[in-house]
Amino acid sequence: MGIDRRKNYGIMLDTETANTIQDGDKLDMSNVLPYDFGWAVIDSKGNVYETHSFVNRDIFCYERDLMQSAYYADKIPRYVEDIKNGTRIMADLYEIRLAFCECVERYNCSFVCAHNMRFDLNACNNAQRWDTKSKYRYFFPYGLEVWDTLKMARQVIGKMPTYRDYCEKNNYKTKNGQLRFTAEILYRFISGEDSFDESHTGLEDVLIEVEILRYCVRQHKKMEKSLFKNSTVERPKPTEFQRALMRNIKENPMINMS
Repeated sequence: MGIDRRKNYGIMLDTETANTIQDGDKLDMSNVLPYDFGWAVIDSKGNVYETHSFVNRDIFCYERDLMQSAYYADKIPRYVEDIKNGTRIMADLYEIRLAFCECVERYNCSFVCAHNMRFDLNACNNAQRWDTKSKYRYFFPYGLEVWDTLKMARQVIGKMPTYRDYCEKNNYKTKNGQLRFTAEILYRFISGEDSFDESHTGLEDVLIEVEILRYCVRQHKKMEKSLFKNSTVERPKPTEFQRALMRNIKENPMINMS
């Protein structure tokens, strides 16, 4: 589909990460580093326009010991095969972020969205700081609204008696008796596919998260989409020098992505 400037475009993103640390009975994911970036360009209604799937060479290849800490390390052979057959593209973080920013600019995207966005936002920023030794600290371009389908689902689907009945019937509850809102469970409810298993690979998970967004929007219920109260990523505005530098980088790219 072509780019219709009247539409509100954005990015649905999902990452898979390494550096998961066992902390007693819990998992510490505060310092995770992404090896898989998947995203889709969408509009605010959940229509998909293009998709991308990247494997982060900086972690997947250069930090092989660290990759063993990946929560889904058993999927490593699948990634190797996908890279060989061209299903996923191997690139370093600089190239991945360049491709991400190119999508944002080409579609004039206004938002970036994920299911449990706080996790993916933290993971992306961790990667940026790891890769640049904290010279650059933020992965997302300045000014994007940050949406969270987990927040949307709790406000819309969580209030539906049918969803409560579904969770109670299938015992989809936390230890405290609260309803669960994982992407996998939500998609099972939305699609009616009770045997559906989430892939836990970036792009494949993005596509089910798009369905969650689309379902919430179609209910026409009042809901908050933004993760933050002020809508956008909480960080200082760029200086005029930084703006000029970014313009220069865009006009004179150092890496040919073709």
